[in-house]
Amino acid sequence: MKTETTAYHPDEFTLKEKLTYAILGLVVVGGSFFIGRAVVRRARAVAEEKKTYEEGTPATYAKQIKMALDNDNWFGWGTDERALRRIFLAVPSKAEFSKVIASYQKLYARAMMADIKSDLTTSEYNEMLAIISAKPERGSSPVKVQSTPAQFQSWAKRLRAAFEDSNWVFPGTDERAIKEIFMEMPSQTDFWNTATAYKNIYGDDLIADLKDELTFIEYPALMSILVQKPKM
Repeated sequence: MKTETTAYHPDEFTLKEKLTYAILGLVVVGGSFFIGRAVVRRARAVAEEKKTYEEGTPATYAKQIKMALDNDNWFGWGTDERALRRIFLAVPSKAEFSKVIASYQKLYARAMMADIKSDLTTSEYNEMLAIISAKPERGSSPVKVQSTPAQFQSWAKRLRAAFEDSNWVFPGTDERAIKEIFMEMPSQTDFWNTATAYKNIYGDDLIADLKDELTFIEYPALMSILVQKPKM
């Protein structure tokens, strides 16, 4: 009986060999993709970092925000809320703030607002949103505080956030935030317009809430800031 033999061809692979090579190929391609993406991110971060040496650029604001989040206070931990507030106040417009968000992403490959939200209490985060809401839509140059309905609403929301501040599980009031808001107001009329906005938004009396939230020492001390301002 004649036995047929099958010639072996080196270019023919078993199913197991094909699967092995396919998996290896995917690993190589996938690894190259991730390495390439990391290289691109690094290059973008380096290019963006060069823009942080000039004051007032979106990249500079983004870096300052990261520094405030990473702890720039004397305790050596936590978030520097005062620094964060100053940075938000310094950004000239909503359009520029959007650029700050984009720059933060380039620098750190992270979502800026998500980082801020995770580091702040709800009241502190709401205050930051209120600051941005009062800014003009566009503009890259610093502008003075404008006595507008949007600004009155912003101050009202920031005051409410200061009243709702908490230290872990304990309720409290951010007196420092209230002081900074009073310092920003150009006149006594701005305060009363803010009180009207506060009433419209929350249905509460601002003076009554201030008296309720502050001690008998804190209340007159803070109100004295307003008394020294012009009436109009």
